Order: sequence, then structure tokens, then C-alpha cells
Amino acid sequence: MKTIRFLASKASLLLLAFLAVSSFALAHHETDDQARLAKLVQTVRNATAQYQDINKAISAGYGPLFGCVSGSDHGAMGIHYVNPSLLNGTIDATTPQALIYEPSSNGQMKLVGVEFIVDAATWLKTHSAPPVLEGQVFLFVDAPNRFTVPSFFELHVWAWRENPQGPFVDWNDHVSCAGDPGQ
Repeated sequence: MKTIRFLASKASLLLLAFLAVSSFALAHHETDDQARLAKLVQTVRNATAQYQDINKAISAGYGPLFGCVSGSDHGAMGIHYVNPSLLNGTIDATTPQALIYEPSSNGQMKLVGVEFIVDAATWLKTHSAPPVLEGQVFLFVDAPNRFTVPSFFELHVWAWRENPQGPFVDWNDHVSCAGDPGQ
């Protein structure tokens, strides 16, 4: 009987040790992922800080496209200001193809995020998988789509407005098109 209790005690200790090590490893992995995600958001913030002033975005070649984009059941994206010269199939965390602004009721535009956009046909000529930026896989948007453009890959980064669903989810419940006079 003593041997069985001794073995049960050892097994319990081993199980506790395993759980402790597993929890530490999982927490470390999550910390690494969070650091990588935070790095991409910070890179985008640093690269786009100048575009808080929408006039600087316009001077840099960005212009409005599609009006204010809102979700059918929740959230919005805002107004996309796209720079056509950046729609060339390259991906760089410091040069997003689109800046996303939320219109306010006083006519001001607030920078809330960015979108990286790559034409699918162009990308797939030289790649067999979707684009990836700092570990984030781009989403595929097939044609026909609500924008009436050819199929493309996209990645949103909510660098200037928190998204309760995460920094790379398309729709943001903290963004609204209510201030857009065209809505």
C-alpha cells in the first residue's frame, strides 16, 4: 500500500511539473506572438503618423475610393484612401496601399488604420501562397465583390483605432460611417 501511495504521489508531482512547464511554454509562445503582432502595428503607426493630417496623405498620392465602407451586420472600415502607384504587387510594412479614415460629423477625417492590397493574379504569377506580412496571412477576396474589382489579397491593420476583434480583422466595431455626409 505504501508503494502505491508513493507512486501516486510521484505521478501527481510529475503531472504538476508537466502542467507548469506546459503553461510556461504556452505563455512564452503567446508572448512571442503578441510581441510580433505589436511590432507590425507599431511599424505601421510609425510609418503613417504623418498621415494623421489627411492633406499630407493627399499630397503623397492617396485619394478616396468607394466612399465609407460599413459592414452589413456590424462595424465598419471607413473611407479608404488608396495610392494607385503602390498597387504594384509589392508588400512593405512601411508603405500601405490604402489609408483608412473615419469621417466625423464635423467634417474631419480621423486616421484609424491601413490596408495592404495586392492584385491576386499578379501575386499568383510568382507565388503559390497568399502574401504574408510579419506573420500575418493576407485574406483572399474573390471577384465578383462589392468593390467591382478583380480578385485581390488584403490585410487590414488597425494601428490607430483599437479593434475589439483584433488588430487584423476586417470589420471594426469601433469605427463608424455615421459622420459621412454621403451615407
